[in-house]
Amino acid sequence: MTEGSLIFPIEEFQNRTVRLQERMSDEGLDALLLTTPADVFYATGFLTRFWESPARPWFVVVPRRGAPVAVIPRIGADLMGRTWITDIRTWDAPNPHDDGVGLLGDTLKELTPNAARIGMPSGLETHVRMPLADLERLRATLRDRLIVDGTDALHRVREIKSDAEVAKIKTSCVIADRAFARVSEYARAGAPLDHIFRQFQMALLDEGADWVSYVAGAAAQGGYGDVISPATTAPLAPGDVLMLDTGAVKDGYFCDFNRNFSVGDIDDAVARTHDALWEATGVALLDLKPGARACDVHKMMCDALAARGLTPGGGRLGHGLGVTLTEWPSFTPLDTTELRAGMVLTLEPSAEVSPGKILVHEENIVLREDGPELLSARAPCEMPVLAS
Repeated sequence: MTEGSLIFPIEEFQNRTVRLQERMSDEGLDALLLTTPADVFYATGFLTRFWESPARPWFVVVPRRGAPVAVIPRIGADLMGRTWITDIRTWDAPNPHDDGVGLLGDTLKELTPNAARIGMPSGLETHVRMPLADLERLRATLRDRLIVDGTDALHRVREIKSDAEVAKIKTSCVIADRAFARVSEYARAGAPLDHIFRQFQMALLDEGADWVSYVAGAAAQGGYGDVISPATTAPLAPGDVLMLDTGAVKDGYFCDFNRNFSVGDIDDAVARTHDALWEATGVALLDLKPGARACDVHKMMCDALAARGLTPGGGRLGHGLGVTLTEWPSFTPLDTTELRAGMVLTLEPSAEVSPGKILVHEENIVLREDGPELLSARAPCEMPVLAS
């Protein structure tokens, strides 16, 4: 713990607040209402797994001027008091008659003028963590004040990481790098996939992760059909490709990258696809610069794969990363978000090995003024081989 705050020095949060308030001023917002774990953590440093319980809502108000105000269940007052937030207003929750809505309404009226515009993130990759009925009640309580979309004000600030944030993400990546290096200790022909998943999660924790929010993967002959299915009890067999992907968390910040392994000798088509994915990633590492759009990165990697005779995978080929496993933007043909120095991103090209079989390759980077800097240790150019 740092003096007077959690995770970071107070100045980190003060700088975030100033940046948010500058965006709010530009967009004519008098306050920003935050309700989700990532947004509350970003503004305050309030880090807890208690969000897993859906029984209570939590609110933070960022006014146009001054420090944020927490409006939270009383059970969280002690922890919030160890952050940089000093104005903490609480109620006994859960309360089936008024679960903080009245207190939140009074706070917003106090902090904003009549006819105020109160921003609440409402666009893609946002949600409101309070009952819909309570949101409607809040709108009625505020009367002449208007709740409007605050997505842009939040996203444009959160997407640029400070050096301190980049260091946290780098630490998460180093933890995952060490865990990936231990996969051969327990993954081999005959080992059930669900056992491998559990061992991988234990390795991540053993290497220093606070928790493992996400583990996905697959194992099948000549590639795999998807990358999101839960593990089965099926044992690895010679000729399988094993893929493991993790979103381990350290100090509230995620890594998100994967690694592929061959069980025994590598199939020629698999080797060719793996080589092409590695090279397509290399193209992005060499050519990506601030000012490019998210859709440009998608095209860059698709073109690199097509030039090697492969069919790129569908969907997005990378995304933002930070206090959530995936953040904006998305590397798709439709996302025109401009990439700026300070963004932490994943490069995630995928390609078809054969009909119904794909490979996915993922690395984590921070975009600097002169191009990408790897945060994950780059995967070996040749796919690692597990004992068969």
